[in-house]
Amino acid sequence: VRRRSRASAAVSQGRQTLLIVAIALLATASGAIFYWWRSGGLEPVPARAAHAVMGASLEDLSGRQQPLSQWRGKALVVNFWATWCPPCREEIPEFIKAQDKYRAQGLQFVGIAIDRRDAVEAFVKEMGINYPVLLGGVEAMELTREAGNRAGVLPFTLVIDRSGKVVGKELGKITRAKLEHILQSLLRT
Repeated sequence: VRRRSRASAAVSQGRQTLLIVAIALLATASGAIFYWWRSGGLEPVPARAAHAVMGASLEDLSGRQQPLSQWRGKALVVNFWATWCPPCREEIPEFIKAQDKYRAQGLQFVGIAIDRRDAVEAFVKEMGINYPVLLGGVEAMELTREAGNRAGVLPFTLVIDRSGKVVGKELGKITRAKLEHILQSLLRT
């Protein structure tokens, strides 16, 4: 009986050590992934990104193709999001307010949902989204990667000036203060 309890204790201690090592490796990997993901927000956006985004055409909620080029000449905020993404859901009310506030100054938000049509339709109705929402899939995620979102993180926001140049990007949720700062500088030009 005593041998079994020593053997059980040794197995238990081995499992505990293995668990600690696994947690340490997971924490290290998570930190590296987070650093890699956030560092993408500091890099300049390639010029081809604006061309790719403005050349895209995606379905709206009515099933009609909508080219993003139709908003050329406006200050454009393109937000890639999903209904299942908590940070996406948190920032959308700020976008709704900003669209109301700056619409007359030539600002246009466009949401590109990486999600199912039925979930997006219900969410748009629930939130009262006041800007165009398009449906994207693999092709929309490829657009985000071309714009520097290598990890495929949502939400992902691009800011495009009136001349069609990408002047900013944000990986993850954008704060109200940062959004306001970006919009003020964008609308001055």
